[in-house]
Parts: sequence; C-alpha cells; structure tokens
Amino acid sequence: MAEKYSRATLTRNFLKTITRIKNPDEMLEEASGAGLEKTLGVWDLIILGVGAIIGSGIFAVVGIAAAGGDSSLGAGPGLMISMVIAAIACIFSALCYSEFATMIPVAGGAYTYTFATLGEFAAWMVGWVLMLEYAIGFIAVACAWSNHLVQFLSGFERFLPAWLSNPPVWLVNDPFTASKIVAANPDIFVPRVFGVPICINLPAILIVLLMTAILVKGTKDSAKMAGIMVFVKLAVIALFVIAGAFYVRPENWTPFAPNGIEGIFAGAFLIFFAYIGFDALATAAEECKNPQKDLPVGIIGSLIVTTIVYVLVALVLTGMQDTSGAVPAGFLKAPMAYCMMTIAHQNWAAGLISIGSLAGLTSVLLVLEMAATRILYAMSRDHFISKRFQKIHPKFKTPALLTWTVGLLAVVGILTLNLDVAAELCNYGTFTSFIIVCVAVLILRKTDPDRPRPFKVPFSPVVPALGIITCGGLMVYKSMQPSSSALLFPVWLGVGAMIYLLYGFVKNRLNENKIHNEKVHNRKQELLK
Repeated sequence: MAEKYSRATLTRNFLKTITRIKNPDEMLEEASGAGLEKTLGVWDLIILGVGAIIGSGIFAVVGIAAAGGDSSLGAGPGLMISMVIAAIACIFSALCYSEFATMIPVAGGAYTYTFATLGEFAAWMVGWVLMLEYAIGFIAVACAWSNHLVQFLSGFERFLPAWLSNPPVWLVNDPFTASKIVAANPDIFVPRVFGVPICINLPAILIVLLMTAILVKGTKDSAKMAGIMVFVKLAVIALFVIAGAFYVRPENWTPFAPNGIEGIFAGAFLIFFAYIGFDALATAAEECKNPQKDLPVGIIGSLIVTTIVYVLVALVLTGMQDTSGAVPAGFLKAPMAYCMMTIAHQNWAAGLISIGSLAGLTSVLLVLEMAATRILYAMSRDHFISKRFQKIHPKFKTPALLTWTVGLLAVVGILTLNLDVAAELCNYGTFTSFIIVCVAVLILRKTDPDRPRPFKVPFSPVVPALGIITCGGLMVYKSMQPSSSALLFPVWLGVGAMIYLLYGFVKNRLNENKIHNEKVHNRKQELLK
C-alpha cells in the first residue's frame, strides 16, 4: 500500500523522496496504455535522424570550422579529421542512448532514463535542461529559417515586389536583433507603441505554426514531410559535391592542417554542434513499431550517413577554397553557396543550395518540436505538469493539446527571447543530457544487471566513460570561452530547482496521497464484503 504523504514531507524523508527511482516495468506498463500510435519503422527513424542533424551546421558552420573565426582557429583541409573526431564523440553517447531506448522504449528520452536511475529530482532537472536543447533550440532554428528565407527571396528582387524581396526589418526580426540593426541604421523605420518598438519575426512564426499543424496530424505524416526535406537537402549537397569536384585544386589541400592539432580540435568543437539531434530519436521510442531492433539502427545509422556527407562536403569545400590563410567573409557565412557563385560561377547552383538550406532547417524544426512534446508528454504522465497534456487526439493519435501548447509558447519565445544567448544555452543542455545518459547506463548495469538488454553498449564501462569525458571536456572548454551563457546556465538550473520544490514536488506528493486514499478505500470495501 502506498505510504501517505503530507506537505510536511519537505522536511521529512526529503532525500529519500527526491531520489526515489521509477521502475522501468512501471514505465512500460504506462506506455502500453498511453494510446500513442506505433507508426515509425527503421527508415523513418534514419530519415528523422538525418533530418535533425543535417541543418544549418553543414550550410554555415563548416566555413568557420575550416577557416577559423574571431575566437577559433581553422582546421583547414584537416576539417575532415575534425568531423570524424566529432562523430566519434557523439557515437559514445549514441551507443548509450541506444541501450536505453531498446531497454525502456517509452517517450521522454534522457528524462525517462534519468528517472529510472537517479530519481525524481534528477529526472525533473534533466527534463528542464532538455527544454533548453529542444524547445529553445526550436525557437532559434525557426529564426534561422526566417533569415535564410529573407536571404533567398532577396535574390529575386528583379521579379518580386520590394516588400517581399526586401521586407521591413520589423517584420522579419526579433526585438533584440532589430534594435541592433536600427542602432547601426537610425533611418530604418520601426513602429512604436508608447515608445516601445514593435517587432514581429513573421516568417519564423508562420513556419512554427505550420510545423505544429503537421505534427498534430500524426508522427507518420511528420516523418513523410521530413523525408521530403531530407531528400531535397541531400540532393542539393550531392549537387555541390559532384559539381564542385570539377573545380577542386589539390594544392589547396596543403598544408593539410595549417594550425596543427589545435586547429583540428577547434574545428571538432565547432562541428560537434552540427551533429546534435540524433538524441531526439530516443524521445519517439514509444511510437516505434520495433524499437528493440530499429532504434539502434536509426540512431547509429543517421550518424554514419551524416558523417559521410560531412566529410565529402569538407573534401570538396577545402579543395575549392584555400583555407590556410584569410578567406572572404562570404565564405564564412555561406561557404557552399559562396564557392558555387565566386569560384565555379554557377549562380543557379548557389540558388539550389539556398533551397537545400531551407529544407534542412525545416526538417530540423520538425524533429525538435516532436522531441520537445514527447518529453513534456512523459513529464505530464509523471505528474510534473498537468495531466490534461496526456490527452490524445481521437483521430490522429497524437498529443494535440500539448503540441499546440509548445507551438504557441515558441511563438511567444520568438517575440521575446534574446536568441543569441538562448542558442548558446542550448549547447549546455545538450552536453548535460549526453553526460547524464552515459552515467545512467553505468548505474543501471549495477542496480538492475538482469534486465533484458536487446542492445548493449560494447566495451562498457569504457565507452560510457569516454562519452562522459569527451562531452564533459567540450562543456568545460565552452565554459572557458568569454560568454554570458556560461553564467546563465547555472541560473537556469536554479530556476528549475525552485519550480520543482514549489510545484513539481508538491504535485507528486498530492498525487501519491490520492493513490494512497484510493487504496485505503478499496481495502475497506474488500473488508466490508
């Protein structure tokens, strides 16, 4: 019989309560009656994984990683090695995700795995941190999508009306970005209400609402949408690799590592963020037809596919443009489009690359919003947020209310957040979740060694330990860089802890009281009979 709790529990058996784990068997039992439709096969998972990983990173970050930026050394042609190093760092964590996803194939990803190993409070904090990676990352990518769309439309200024090819600043930027633009160009008009500038990133808001509507219709339809976007961006990347190969100059590959091993590792650090997204697959485990078999293939397969694509792009890119010294600013912003326009003189190909970047960001948006809703769905099932969010759409079999809530909150974020700082905070959320999952694998191997594991991390505990070391090292390296996000991340954790103490902890105890009272009532009824 469940033990009865009261609000005084905050000072009685507190540590015992907040470290209480949730049995994986209980998680599986809850998931079996949840009603989420199992529609995802192995190819759907690979498509979603590639869709999440190949985004703005390959279309923008590769230029800075190859040539260096204001605060980093360039890897030069050694960028190919940087990409392999970053992939290996991801694979350590990916293997740990795969073991958990096959052992506990329920919604929630790292949040769920933490609840099964480290307890209630740690699970809440991981869920809170994952909102940095997915929800705020979703908002940041939506704004990046808007920027790419505006840049793409500007290329048609001869054919489109001025308001479309060169839209007003206040309609395509968040307030923080618009204020910087206005400060540099005071003549730019921005409407004001009581002296407050009114800025709305309309394209970002529209794409968020579109992605939300697609996700509400069903995970299978979302996977089809992602499949189309993945096909488009892979076709565009293939076009660049094939067409660009004719303009490669082998002498540009020497020196291979102009800044030595330090430049290669700096490139690996930057390119690591172009791999983020594979972990989102674990959040959809509950909707897989055969998670024990398909999830490891989907997670590892998507990493292998993207690594091959990235290395081919780096090979051609550094062969077309000399990256051993100073490079033009256009190469740093959009390296593939720049090379096709200024080196190959193929403007039509540069336009197609812009379409590919839009497709890439669209698929990333789809997977990030799906991951955010599935984590919150799992948290709702654990009584951390309202149980209303567990409601499944009768026709589409998706958490429709929760999906629309995430979409509308994203719209609010687009209107209010400083996205430069938010995007940096996402990186800390990613590193934290990777480290926690690696730690959780080691814990469950000790606390529940007999549980069936359809997929096991090879060479444990070495592989999980390497995942902790690589991700922890990159996190420390990032925190040593001058940035406000290094200070804001502890603040985010503190806010999350306060919300747990004032709301999540109390809500869970009240739910336990309800269960206790129901069992007492049932017991009395049995005795009366």
